[in-house]
Amino acid sequence: MTVSATAAVLRAHREPLRLESVRVPEIRSDEVLVRIHGVGICHTDLTAADGGVPFPLPAVLGHEGSGVIEAVGAAVTGLAPGDPVVLGFDSCRGCRNCADGRPAYCENSAALNYGGVRADGSTTLTDVHGDAVHGNWFGQSSMASYAVASARNAVRLPRDVPVELAGPLGCGLQTGAGTVLNVLRPAPGSAIAVFGLGAVGMSAVMAARVAGCETVVAVDPLPARRELALELGATVALSPVATDDVARAVRRESGGGVDFAVESVGTEQVVRQALSSLRPPGTCATLGLRPGRNPMTIDQGHLLHGRTLTGVIEGDADPLVFLPMLVDLWRQGRFPVEKLVRTFPIDRIDDAMSATRSGEVVKAVLTFADNDTGGRT
Repeated sequence: MTVSATAAVLRAHREPLRLESVRVPEIRSDEVLVRIHGVGICHTDLTAADGGVPFPLPAVLGHEGSGVIEAVGAAVTGLAPGDPVVLGFDSCRGCRNCADGRPAYCENSAALNYGGVRADGSTTLTDVHGDAVHGNWFGQSSMASYAVASARNAVRLPRDVPVELAGPLGCGLQTGAGTVLNVLRPAPGSAIAVFGLGAVGMSAVMAARVAGCETVVAVDPLPARRELALELGATVALSPVATDDVARAVRRESGGGVDFAVESVGTEQVVRQALSSLRPPGTCATLGLRPGRNPMTIDQGHLLHGRTLTGVIEGDADPLVFLPMLVDLWRQGRFPVEKLVRTFPIDRIDDAMSATRSGEVVKAVLTFADNDTGGRT
């Protein structure tokens, strides 16, 4: 069975994604076919579209997909057609790190998430002429009305969750929340600072409140984002543009420094500010992705005084375990995903990409109308 789909295809770096008709060949025994209802746009998608992440072209991006399972391969268990799912990153589930419960650092991550092909070299997508279109971006390539994933990275959703809004849980929101809840693990009453209030930073703010942090300092140049952070649980919001010494301001607002810092920008300046905002022996987690190499200099004295700087991928989370936790928090009203999201129909993808690049929206989600979901041939 071949499925026809509408997809946003990247044919050249730094050029707009264009909607095309593509074909999804018959899925393999360990795969699932998902009819996508919504897919978030992540800054990693933008970086790849600009050529900052190696990925073969032509390709379909998108790695924050959610939808309903259309079909499952013969070897798939625990999932069935009709199940609503959110898709996360892929992992082999067999290497040392996966066996240790840390699939975000899977030894086969590059091949599974950035290779563009299956292990045998085939692609999950073709164009209408049968020529290869590279998929498997983060194990899904969900900027399409249909996506191929596996039981390893498809997480069933409760049926009362709005499936079209759930996609961002699979990457950006998992990254920010997982960094706080899985890596930093602040004790109730702790102080934390979050630098950069995109989807990753906002989810870190929400997770900090879930963890019981008493002081949550949010730092971002955009007034609308600072206002939203305060609504989501930040106790103080600072503008780095209006503050001469950001780290000093954070220390002042937190009574001498924060116990933890999360930075989601990835520049040397912001990493140094985040480290400087810590009281000894605090911990700073750096999450911001920059294309290519990103060398930076830090003051060793910050580390000698007991501070820690650590990098985190995907919130050091296992999506099969962590995403159901986030969904439960969402259903309880403690992790309000809907406050971060603005939806755009897929035919307004250029507007959605522009709004994401400019920071106009925290999280743009592309949605697929019923008549855009293609069909079987």
